[in-house]
Formats: sequence, structure tokens, C-alpha cells
Amino acid sequence: MSCFLTNSSLGKKLVMSVTGCFLVLFILFHMSMNVVAIISPEGYNSICAFLGANWYALAGTVVLAAGVLIHFIYALVLTVNNYRARGNERYTVTVKEKGVQWASKNMLLLGWIILGGLLLHLFNFWSKMQLVEIMGQHQNSLGFGPADGASLIAYTFSQWYYVIIYLLWFAALWFHLTHGVWSMFQTVGWANNTWYPRLKCIANIVATIVFLGFALVVVIFFLKSICCCGAC
Repeated sequence: MSCFLTNSSLGKKLVMSVTGCFLVLFILFHMSMNVVAIISPEGYNSICAFLGANWYALAGTVVLAAGVLIHFIYALVLTVNNYRARGNERYTVTVKEKGVQWASKNMLLLGWIILGGLLLHLFNFWSKMQLVEIMGQHQNSLGFGPADGASLIAYTFSQWYYVIIYLLWFAALWFHLTHGVWSMFQTVGWANNTWYPRLKCIANIVATIVFLGFALVVVIFFLKSICCCGAC
């Protein structure tokens, strides 16, 4: 079984699908959690305190990091194999359609952008929240408590350059998901002529919900910061 998952092309794609599904579910959860910050900053901070540096949150962080790492490594391996076998064709799409051509051919590029955004996000939030709590500190470098996620969000997105960077990051994630979500099902044989339009529609819906949810938090907190500065 391990040889199948590491040596065969189908096995590698299956690993990509499983880890991709796990990451999509986490992204949906994370997006939903962030939206709470708009509705109730206190409620959001309660969620942050619950997750914090508790054993289950730390275990989840390790599993999540492993999922990201495995997904990216297998993406690199598959890309190299595809280059060797088919030149510049990076992903084989059984049903071709204009709407997914660019995303399907640039999944690795989008992956690099998403990885860069993730590293920035870890610096802006994880290093100032869970890591601070792991180290036994009561405040981060900005003077916020490790569970005061709402204040950290407000501070981060009061800066226009972070707003632009994060929105570009979310746009790359949207493109990545529009192809990635339906291709998870393609791997298990669902992307035939009947199911392909349905799966593409589902992928677009999921990607759009994720983009709008994350972007809404960024934009609203940025507008709040402008409003506060203008004393409106």
C-alpha cells in the first residue's frame, strides 16, 4: 500500500486528494471562525482561548502542518513527473473547459503564492498567539494577550499593505480551489461528462464562499480602522 501511495502516479494523486480535502475542510472552519470576529469580538476571543495551546489544539496544529507539508511535497513530485512525461503540461484534465484551463495549468504557481501567504499569516498571527502561549508569555510583541485575536486582527488589517497582500492571497486561493476541489473527485473517477459540470459548480461555490468569508473580515476591519481614524 505504501509503495502504491509513493511510487504510482494514481497513488500520489490520491494522497493529494485526501490531504487537499482535509485542508479544504480546515479552511472552511478557519474562515467560519474568522467571521465570528465581525459578529462578536468577544466570541472570537473565546474561540481563540479554547484553541490556544491546549493539547488538542497543539495536536491539531501538528496534523495540519503535516497535511500542508505532504500536500506541497506531493505537488512538487507530481509536477516534476509531469514535466518529464509531458513537457509543460502540469495536470491532466480529462474534460477540458475554458474556465479551468489557467488554474489547472498553474496550480504549482498558485501553490507557491499560497505558501508565501501562509508563512506571512503564521508570522502575523500564529507567532503572536499560540506560539506566545506555548512559550509561557502573557503578551505578544504588540502588547496583546495570546487569546486576544480580535485586537490582533484589527491591528493587522488597519494597515493597507496587509489588506492588499491578504486579498491577493485569497484570490490565489480562489483560483487554486476552483480547480483543486473538483480534481479531488476526478481522482476517484467522478469527473465524467455528467459530473464534471456539477463538480466544477461545487468547486466554484466553495472557492467563492472561502474568498468572500476571508475577504469580508479583512475589508470590514480595514473600514473600521478608517472610520476610527476619521472619528466617524
